[in-house]
Amino acid sequence: MPRRVLDGVLLLDKPLGLSSNDALIRAKRLYLAKKAGHTGTLDPLASGLLPLCFGEATKFSQDLLEADKTYEATMRLGIRTTTGDAEGEALETRDVVCDEPAVLKALAGFRGDIVQVPPMYSALKRDGKPLYEYARAGQVVEREARPVTIHVLELLACALPDVTFRVTCSKGTYVRTLAEDIGEALGCGAHLVALRRTAVGALTLEHAVTLDALSDADASARDAWLQPVDALLSTFPAVYLDEESARRFLHGQRLRLSELPQAANTTLDLPSDLPRVRVYTQDKRLLGVAKMIDGVLAPDRLVVTAS
Repeated sequence: MPRRVLDGVLLLDKPLGLSSNDALIRAKRLYLAKKAGHTGTLDPLASGLLPLCFGEATKFSQDLLEADKTYEATMRLGIRTTTGDAEGEALETRDVVCDEPAVLKALAGFRGDIVQVPPMYSALKRDGKPLYEYARAGQVVEREARPVTIHVLELLACALPDVTFRVTCSKGTYVRTLAEDIGEALGCGAHLVALRRTAVGALTLEHAVTLDALSDADASARDAWLQPVDALLSTFPAVYLDEESARRFLHGQRLRLSELPQAANTTLDLPSDLPRVRVYTQDKRLLGVAKMIDGVLAPDRLVVTAS
């Protein structure tokens, strides 16, 4: 069947046991979409929110790669593994002698700005080769500690040796490593046994759909699950342009907002410098995103389908 030109965002609830790329391929096939991409991988052992971008939405997927993520995770104390999760082989077993107050105290020590050493079983590259390839060959290479931010870290359940917590963290955070480091702080080690992503930036599981539900739905029902392209941009301030200004914007011209008819009234309350704004016509058609520099709107990424 012919492929469709499709623009939008699908909030997928990825199942366990499936890679992010496999989930993308299945969704793309169901939608018969010409162009699609995902916004950051979830391991096969992780489930939860995987936003998929179709068509023009792929231009803005980087913004979600940069966004904070929220997870619900369960770690098992007392056992360290080769991979930091349940997929690896046990490296060491220790007695678990801590209690819930000790767990709460340990969690408090990992909130805020911290540093992590990336795990060997990760896709980070050294000399053009992913670290996991070195790990599978039995090699350990030196990794530099990297700063990350833990915005929220709260205990959800403590049924020792299992501890379930919720974490909201900056990009680049490895929850496996966080679990291992908390285990070391408790003196018994730990590994991750369950991980579910519940939010990416402002997007949540609330409106997500499973692959099974998509497979069972007809084409019109599947299309109804698609969010508009600007679902990825909801945290950016909005700027609205009159018809002539919109035409100039789509041609890549920089615009001084204070000199534009109709536009100034919609942007008087915005700072003169912003890293990203979403730009619309007066009838709320998305034109793209721009940077605001000294009150000048500088086009960044444009939506081709806008006219």
